[in-house]
Amino acid sequence: MAGLLRAVPAERLLRSAEAVTYWLVVAPLAARLPARLGYRIACWRADWCFRYRRDKRSVIVRNLRRVLGDEIGADEAERLAREFFRLTSCEVIDVIRLRGQARSLGKLVEIRGREHLDAALARGRGAILCSAHFGSCNGAFSLLNASGFPLTSIGRTLSNRAPDMSSAERRLWDLVYMRRLRRHHKRPLIEPLPGRILAAAQAAVVLRANEVVAIASDAPPLEADQARAVEMPFLGGHARLLPGVVGLAQLTGAPVLMMFIYRSADYHHQVLEISPPVSLEGDTVTAFGRCATAIEAAIRARPSHWAYWANSDDLASLGLLRTASSAGTVAVSPQLVP
Repeated sequence: MAGLLRAVPAERLLRSAEAVTYWLVVAPLAARLPARLGYRIACWRADWCFRYRRDKRSVIVRNLRRVLGDEIGADEAERLAREFFRLTSCEVIDVIRLRGQARSLGKLVEIRGREHLDAALARGRGAILCSAHFGSCNGAFSLLNASGFPLTSIGRTLSNRAPDMSSAERRLWDLVYMRRLRRHHKRPLIEPLPGRILAAAQAAVVLRANEVVAIASDAPPLEADQARAVEMPFLGGHARLLPGVVGLAQLTGAPVLMMFIYRSADYHHQVLEISPPVSLEGDTVTAFGRCATAIEAAIRARPSHWAYWANSDDLASLGLLRTASSAGTVAVSPQLVP
């Protein structure tokens, strides 16, 4: 037993050392190589993690099958789990390729539907992009800003997303990830705090300046937000989601457009799709249901792109798992360890 207890911290230390080496050494070098080779290196690294991170792999496979049920078999769940590892590892290359004016990443991403965003901004009331924690979404937001669409994100800070992270982990995360994203956002992140309307007021200022606000509407509600959450049919069950994107649109008159980014089979090319405005007719729940349906359709089309398969606690908070403990979970720093 003593040997086992010693082995667990050693394994975690080795895992953390590998992740830090990848972020600080391997990925920056790979990001300067021709894209085909750089992303291939990311996939090789992901395949290694898929093989040796048995704990995380088993959680992803189990959650895929518990949520999607009979839609996928055991072999398909394993394939999707491997794809999940690859996409997470490739996202690191995406973030690093945002350097400079983001041209290195921009050459690899085809933006479809930018005319919808242009038309929305031509009305002068700004635009709201509703997305999900799906694919390289944060890189997509930064790329849109670098492409001429002044964009500000609404989301949770690291203290709310990963409160158990050490100060050293936070500093590293800020260095390798957040700073690269922040430099390509028009304004600082707007964080919605429970019981306060400040975030809505800040977002309204952005929209009145005829700029873009981006929101990932699949985030699990915090305990203090449960009363505001609405239950939506989602992935064969029901999920508790916050309809803030519709409330903001109703408050400001800004249109809501759906946005998703998909990685191609070669891993280095991506397609960023922006939809026409979503109909906001009906009450808040009805209008938000159209957004939730679009998010669900994207996940069903490419399940491996969704970020929450590795975290049973988040899936339980959403209402897609009955309990987190029965499914297992993997507590890791956001995106640092694929």
